[in-house]
Amino acid sequence: MFTTRPELAGTFGMIASTHWLATAAGMAVLEAGGNAFDAAAATAFTLHVVEPHLNGPGGEVPAVFGTAADPGPTVLCGQGVAPAGATTAHYRDHLGLTLVPGTGLLAATVPGAVGGWLALLRDHGTMPLRAVLSYAIGYAEYGHPVHPRVAATVGAMADYFRSAWPTSAAVWLPGGRPPQPGELIRQPVLAATYRRLLAEAEAAGPDREAQLAAAHQAWYGGFVATAIDAFCRTEWPDDSGSAHAGVLTGADLAGWRPSYEPAATVDWRGYTVAKAGAWSQGPALLQQLALFGAGALPPAGSADLLHLAVEYAKLAFADREAWYGDVPDVPLAGLLSADYAAARRALVGAAASVELRPGSPAGRAPRLPAYLSSPPGPDAAAGVALPSLGEPTVTRVGTTRGDTCHLDAVDRWGNMISATPSGGWLQSSPAIPELGFCLGTRSQMFWLEDGLPASLAPGRRPRTTLSPTLVLRDGVPVLACGTPGGDQQDQWQVCFLLAHLVAGLDLQAAIDAPAWHTNAFPSSFYPRRAVPGEVVVESRVGPEVIAELERRGHRVVVDQPWSLGRLSAVSRDPATGVLRAAANPRGMQGYAAGR
Repeated sequence: MFTTRPELAGTFGMIASTHWLATAAGMAVLEAGGNAFDAAAATAFTLHVVEPHLNGPGGEVPAVFGTAADPGPTVLCGQGVAPAGATTAHYRDHLGLTLVPGTGLLAATVPGAVGGWLALLRDHGTMPLRAVLSYAIGYAEYGHPVHPRVAATVGAMADYFRSAWPTSAAVWLPGGRPPQPGELIRQPVLAATYRRLLAEAEAAGPDREAQLAAAHQAWYGGFVATAIDAFCRTEWPDDSGSAHAGVLTGADLAGWRPSYEPAATVDWRGYTVAKAGAWSQGPALLQQLALFGAGALPPAGSADLLHLAVEYAKLAFADREAWYGDVPDVPLAGLLSADYAAARRALVGAAASVELRPGSPAGRAPRLPAYLSSPPGPDAAAGVALPSLGEPTVTRVGTTRGDTCHLDAVDRWGNMISATPSGGWLQSSPAIPELGFCLGTRSQMFWLEDGLPASLAPGRRPRTTLSPTLVLRDGVPVLACGTPGGDQQDQWQVCFLLAHLVAGLDLQAAIDAPAWHTNAFPSSFYPRRAVPGEVVVESRVGPEVIAELERRGHRVVVDQPWSLGRLSAVSRDPATGVLRAAANPRGMQGYAAGR
């Protein structure tokens, strides 16, 4: 079949990401002798600079990886927690909110991205921080040609920056105007932040681990934490229509550490698929695969297959709404069991369902947020995300959305990682003048209703949509993949896995294949809307498939032919050592590199 570019193949190393400059930085680190984890970190820090509308140092990162020495799937949690002052009583009773705003300081969690990458470098990398961070510093200090989507985002925000967030105007409107596509854009304050971080790290002496520990201290207990604490004491406008100060403090940063944990897994068609746990939406992908089971499937691209995929997604994400969160009693084993999948599979008929139907694993009754029983008001309705986009942030602007990044890396030794950095978008929160970046807004994924798995609570991780994937065969990693896209991440990855692992398409062909998703369950983002029965498809699925889906009762929205998903992937054949990689052509931004 036609592909937009070749699947890359080689034996030395492969990296893929959502921006070509970040991919090039990661490849340069591989060429300099670094391993996949060094390369991933260099890629990620560069993404902070070249995709600032999609992620930043104030955001977060989950990753799932296996090492050559220990191939078992491990999750790196670089997702910060809710601050000590983030209580439902404060937000709901004192401030009068019904939802955590999608923008501004109230939605900030501890920024976990930098700490997560520093921990990965310390524990599994080989190169000094300078070698990894230098690419991001260079692009921030000396500039890079700005991508049209960055320019468009800044342009859409320009008036809001001038009137409401002047600190952001100072960063993103040099000379008082938005940058033009292709114009060289510099971020000197961010460059200075990274240079100071590096200086404080190297002041600890020549030992690599000591430098990384000093860098963590500078970020979470030093100059960065001090600036964040001071900035959060000021009131700034947010999506609620009012101005609020933040509750994040330096003490919250000082008390947080990134962590490792075993991955959640399901065995499927000869593979083991590994995801972050139920504090993320990752198990929703595992539930979808379990619903597909091991039997014969309808032909690839057929209306029968799309119908099943959409209905299975509805069931899995209904369970996400009822059961997932950063709490100890998520019945994950029950949700992923074959018996539970069989019982849920029986609910799918020939017609589309418009109900939100969470299940009862181990006989436990599900509970959905009360907010979902009453529709949002007019202000919230104006903020509905366009179906082809991922993560809405500035809803009051109307056309401005945030999204996410993704990267995958594999090296000749067999180290492999999939990571989905996000948060701290330039349009999510006002920029901190001393640091040159803004905080994330991941707390908007909490509910302000007590007693739910995803209720707001101090020290709790938001039930994030960020969802990297690692696939193993015979206990050894063979595939890392993922995509930006909010609630769609674990639907577009299903499209890819069905095309690659079941239909046998190569990585690039599977990424290029037409994609689809449903918006039938509540969005994770403010204002938490759902569109029952809605299915969004790329027009390339074909008129016959579209007509058949409509006949079955789906509300089909036909999107542009190349619009859904920003997948990338790398793979490794343990028997031969051959490495492969591919990246998404949609948006003309993602690239893979390797040899």
